[in-house]
Amino acid sequence: MAAGSLLQLERLNVFYGAIHALRDVSIMVNPGEVVTLIGANGAGKSTTLRAITGLLTPKSGRVVFEGEELTGIPAHRRVARGISMSPEGRGIFANLTVLENLEMGAYLKRDAAGTKRDLEYGFTLFPRLKERARQSAGTLSGGEQQMLAIARALMSHPKMLLLDEPSLGLAPLVCHTIFNTIDEIKAAGTTLLVVEQNASAALKHSDRSYVLETGQVILEGTASAIASDPRVREAYLGE
Repeated sequence: MAAGSLLQLERLNVFYGAIHALRDVSIMVNPGEVVTLIGANGAGKSTTLRAITGLLTPKSGRVVFEGEELTGIPAHRRVARGISMSPEGRGIFANLTVLENLEMGAYLKRDAAGTKRDLEYGFTLFPRLKERARQSAGTLSGGEQQMLAIARALMSHPKMLLLDEPSLGLAPLVCHTIFNTIDEIKAAGTTLLVVEQNASAALKHSDRSYVLETGQVILEGTASAIASDPRVREAYLGE
């Protein structure tokens, strides 16, 4: 593991009962990068994110963020340390308004001025959310709900944003918008770790990538190197 990295996972092992879901997974994310995890369903991608956020407890291994081991630190305190996630399935509060959902993302903050800036930032990234601020979140389209999930995760002003399947189930045009927004978030200084089944789009919008298979990292490297690997081209890019 390189010195100066923002996030390090060191030989993580995670079990679901008798199922060995992650096997000695080690990854590294440097400040300012977009890193993607690609792989088939059940490869361990979402499990990796859940271990980082504290929603799952590894049987062994370490999660280190800004040089501090996070073992034993609960999920909400990890948010306070600068890790936020937009979960698979979006996880919006359907009965709350768009604005109320966004305010929930800032529940740990006590800086009213900062919260207002983060809210405006979210509306700048996704103008459609501002138009629907008073609308019930459950009435939004799938694409709008994904925008809301990402904007809500940004309300805690994270140093690292985890995105779990941000393009899942979305129309191609909306996917294009989401990936362009990932570029904008990176440009604004936030580091991202993205789980994505759309490997082609993910690799075009990332710096480095890890390929997971049956809970193990089988390939890692720059996005361009991964995209040109024959195994990846055949298995994930349809070539």
